[in-house]
Amino acid sequence: MSGTVLQQARLATMVSGGTPYGLIEDGALALSEDGRIAYAGPRADLPAEFSGWPATSLNGRLVTPGLVDCHTHIVHGGNRAREFELRLEGASYEEIARAGGGIVSTVTATRAASEDDLVADALRRLDTLIAEGVTTIEIKSGYGLSVEDEIKMLRAARRLGRERDVRVVTSYLAAHAVPAEYKDRADAYIDEVVLPGLDAAHAEGLVDAVDGFCEGIAFSPKQMARVFDRARALGLPVKLHAEQLSDLGGAKLAAGYGAISADHLEYLSQESVDAMAKSGTVAVLLPGAFYTLRETQMPPVGALREAGVAIALATDCNPGSSPMTSLLLTLNMGATLFRLTPEEALAGVTREAARALGLADDLGTLEAGKIADLAVWDVETPAELTYRIGFNPLHSRIRPSGQTGAA
Repeated sequence: MSGTVLQQARLATMVSGGTPYGLIEDGALALSEDGRIAYAGPRADLPAEFSGWPATSLNGRLVTPGLVDCHTHIVHGGNRAREFELRLEGASYEEIARAGGGIVSTVTATRAASEDDLVADALRRLDTLIAEGVTTIEIKSGYGLSVEDEIKMLRAARRLGRERDVRVVTSYLAAHAVPAEYKDRADAYIDEVVLPGLDAAHAEGLVDAVDGFCEGIAFSPKQMARVFDRARALGLPVKLHAEQLSDLGGAKLAAGYGAISADHLEYLSQESVDAMAKSGTVAVLLPGAFYTLRETQMPPVGALREAGVAIALATDCNPGSSPMTSLLLTLNMGATLFRLTPEEALAGVTREAARALGLADDLGTLEAGKIADLAVWDVETPAELTYRIGFNPLHSRIRPSGQTGAA
């Protein structure tokens, strides 16, 4: 076996338990031809077996794992700029949703769009994320709310992974809102759309995980349990939008199903924190939505830390509550709004974000055996990635195919 060596690099391995960021000042990476990391460590300790491999100097640049955006809704039709205006004029997110706006308004635009339209629009958002070092992205359905339109969204998401050098993970989110034609009939919607749609999408190979929105304006824990039961029967992992606007115990429910993540969590109780710690469920925090909605109830970061719950960050890129396409800005928001340390923030879009997608065996740290999925940066310290606002220091991405994408 042969490969290539990257040397004279500063490695933020993000391996926990050692130096901050798992930092190696004068490091080397041996990348095998099968797309895996064969060695990650000090350049002085590079094993002799790799000495004959072609070497490239990175001239002291910082290397991190490729960034992972583990919660997005980038496939959708239309935008909700008018609702942004309404919120600034005093209307709440819940008031707008109950008046027929919010998620339901995006449903109308998404249903009217063709699969090609959805792909073309989403590529603009995806390209922005890729340009910031994102190599893996989770994409949800949830704006179709019919069997055919949910499948259309998932097909569009899969196409994005073929049209760009990025790994796409899909989540089935038909339990996102109750469409107008099922008003006051949420249980019927689950029976007639969510469950059969999940069966159909799974049969087509379009689903990697099952998600839902557990909230007063969406679905109850009892209703979500029915969806999770079907996911379990199909052998699919689950995750949940929970405790964003109130505490319905959604995160505790998700943890009881061994969910890979529970997301938002502003109103998370200590009981649910403990349940997540026990199940290993990752807390995915979404500061873009917190900021856009001008929320004041912060997620209980201290309680999550104390309980040992892994914390990830994501853009939550969506047309209503987080129209953000910058994972680097998410890092800064995670630190300034939620008081994460820069190391926690970077771990939140690498190691812990990979864990939130069930991909920790392959991604998220620079270690032998992991996929050679990297981001190279023109910065002096890892903290710069969190510190700067509106500045993109990406030098290149390196993906398993061996391709690089210059910023």
